[in-house]
Amino acid sequence: MMPFIDPTTLILASVIVFFGALTQSLIGFGLAVVASPLLYIVNPQLVPVPIIVMGFAISAMTLFRERGHLQFNGLQYALLGRIPGGFLGAGLLLFAPQPILGLIIAAIVFIAVILSTYRVTAPINRSSLFIAGVFSGIFANIAAIGGPPMAILLAGKDASQFRAALSAFFVFSSLIALAILAVVGLVELKHLWLSLLLLPSVIAGYLVAGRLIGRIDKDKTRMATLILCTISATILVIMSSNTLISAN
Repeated sequence: MMPFIDPTTLILASVIVFFGALTQSLIGFGLAVVASPLLYIVNPQLVPVPIIVMGFAISAMTLFRERGHLQFNGLQYALLGRIPGGFLGAGLLLFAPQPILGLIIAAIVFIAVILSTYRVTAPINRSSLFIAGVFSGIFANIAAIGGPPMAILLAGKDASQFRAALSAFFVFSSLIALAILAVVGLVELKHLWLSLLLLPSVIAGYLVAGRLIGRIDKDKTRMATLILCTISATILVIMSSNTLISAN
């Protein structure tokens, strides 16, 4: 087994990634929202690089499945926003202590849950796409959670168009995020090995979702996902707070 991860941790991380990939394949986003806080608890080095690679993989597979529904209109402005947002996120990742990063990740998850619960809507134009891209970049390079800002903006599309548009965005934005993290020295060989070890879980989640699409209630799946995210983020807050208190 690789020296940087023990078998028990790898198995637990694989289960988490499987359910994250299953969620994203079914509703269009969610791998990082579900997996990042849990993976950070299991092993902080699993966030953000390996989860961004996993997000790229599941998005590429989902885009291939939904390619007939893709409308890329305007997404280039969101991708432009990912660049300054990505550097801001990478800066926080470089200089914030690990417990603080844990609290930031938890806060991002809570924001995502609240916005998803209240179904906040905004007009889709160049400015809103760019702003959503900036926030997506900040969130992605801290916690690999770049989906919620775009998911909220594109929520009015039908399910297939929604999944296709988000998947196209994630394919390109994941590459931007990885490039920025590499430039600032936050991508290591061990992260790529971890990504490779977790890739089978992503593929399994995608294949299972392919058999479930159309057979399950999307709203119930979404609600269960939000509940799980809230619980995992709460656990992360408690653990990070205890670490901060102990350090002081």
